[in-house]
Amino acid sequence: MNSMKKKNKFKVDGNTKSGVLGNRIVLPKDYIPSESEDFMNNFQLEFFRQKLLIWKSELLNEATDTKDDLSEEGLQRPDMADRAQVESNASIKLRTRDRERKLISKIDSALRRIDLGTYGYCEDTGDPIGLKRLMARPIASLCLDAQERHEKMEKIHKDD
Repeated sequence: MNSMKKKNKFKVDGNTKSGVLGNRIVLPKDYIPSESEDFMNNFQLEFFRQKLLIWKSELLNEATDTKDDLSEEGLQRPDMADRAQVESNASIKLRTRDRERKLISKIDSALRRIDLGTYGYCEDTGDPIGLKRLMARPIASLCLDAQERHEKMEKIHKDD
């Protein structure tokens, strides 16, 4: 692995409003959404837009790092145990990147919901998802009750 720190190829700064429609809202320094505000006001929407864009940028940078690492390592090892370890590590990295690829798709979906004005509201019930849940899981598209129902239904149908 390269000992030098890799250059960040995907950057998100305060001026970035790309990939989605974006807007001209400038958040106050150290802004954190609170329950005392109107739910999904412009500040909250911009806060979550930036949070999602930064998360996506980090995932894309990790994917680039993995690609670079895999191409540097190579699988040509004279010792069978060394080769097996390298192949196992590569497999784990690729599975992780595949999960992250699916996560990027969910991030893009959340960014589209921000642009459509539906972000923060449950896709099943239309009820607010809640700031605490969105802070913990900004890609959430279901409120807690709907998510629990969805998981129960998955479990029931999985057993069939």
